[in-house]
Amino acid sequence: MDFDARLAPYAAHSSKSRGRTHIEPPAGSRSEFQRDRDRIIHSTAFRRLEYKTQVFLNHEGDLFRTRLTHSIEVAQIGRTLARSLGLNEDLVEACALAHDLGHTPFGHVGQDVLNECMKDYGGFEHNLQSLRVVDELEEHYGAFNGLNLTFETREGILKHCSLANARQLGELGRRFMDRSQPSLEAQLTDLADEIAYNNHDIDDGLRSGLLTMAQMEEVELFARHRHTVETQYPGLPGRRALYETIRLMITAMTADLVQTSAALLKEAAPKSIDDVRASPPLIRFSPQMRAETTALKRFLYANLYRHFRVNRMRVKASRIVRELFEAFLTDPVLLPNDYQVEGDPMRQARKIADYIAGMTDRYAIREHRRIFSLDHF
Repeated sequence: MDFDARLAPYAAHSSKSRGRTHIEPPAGSRSEFQRDRDRIIHSTAFRRLEYKTQVFLNHEGDLFRTRLTHSIEVAQIGRTLARSLGLNEDLVEACALAHDLGHTPFGHVGQDVLNECMKDYGGFEHNLQSLRVVDELEEHYGAFNGLNLTFETREGILKHCSLANARQLGELGRRFMDRSQPSLEAQLTDLADEIAYNNHDIDDGLRSGLLTMAQMEEVELFARHRHTVETQYPGLPGRRALYETIRLMITAMTADLVQTSAALLKEAAPKSIDDVRASPPLIRFSPQMRAETTALKRFLYANLYRHFRVNRMRVKASRIVRELFEAFLTDPVLLPNDYQVEGDPMRQARKIADYIAGMTDRYAIREHRRIFSLDHF
């Protein structure tokens, strides 16, 4: 079966993959990137995303996004974009579903605090942790640790990486040192992630009451599409009007990205994925759309992510992560046996980071209570 027949020559072709760390027989009725996607979906880390924070803690409401629903939305947007540009949908889907596997509980605050705790032990980067999850921590196969994903999927997972860590990753980390680019599929997944969180955070912010419609209309990108909805559907009830507005925003962002990227690809005329790697980024928004999305992100940062109610959660979450780390580092016997390391403080700290990063929000809260509350013995 030719899985690559409809792809552009500059797309990532599964038949030309750089392969897996551990050689395996062909996937049969699936392409290699489809096999990657399936392994990700069946992983333990993927299931945990259901109870990991996007913006709001899992227990704050049943309808707010979690890392799981966010990842699914990124995959949906990514596949649509990939199809429009002749890129490999299966690779985009695999990268999208795996990109948050290494994220800590409590969103970005968990990552920031864990990085502070690990400053003397190599630091903590959630993209690198996602790679560590699929390379080492998942335990599903007898022949190897991790999921043994293809080079291209692993490359798409690793959006950011410090130079110090990149030097330890061999070929996978080379692009961070020589400033070359990843596949177009990896570039596209990064922007699909941005489209997804920019728009669903508006929905969650308004649903929570932390944002108001009057505030949102200060943002040009939102106000313009809101006006279109009001003109087309006078008197449409609030939530339906909001969904129509967000739908138009997503459509505008994706259309702009496809049009801009198609023009860049036509001009650069890459003949292969190797040409893509040697080119500047070719998946982009137009300058106008980039300016508008940047303004939206700044608005959300100031008015949602730093809202006093979210800040209260951040302070509580910071305390939980920091106190758990310090307790485990001081007394490793508090850890499950698999996470205890004797005689190697660096490895012990990394195992603690693995343990905490793998927690869901509610598990971290329970674990903190078990250790520090006198009501739990």
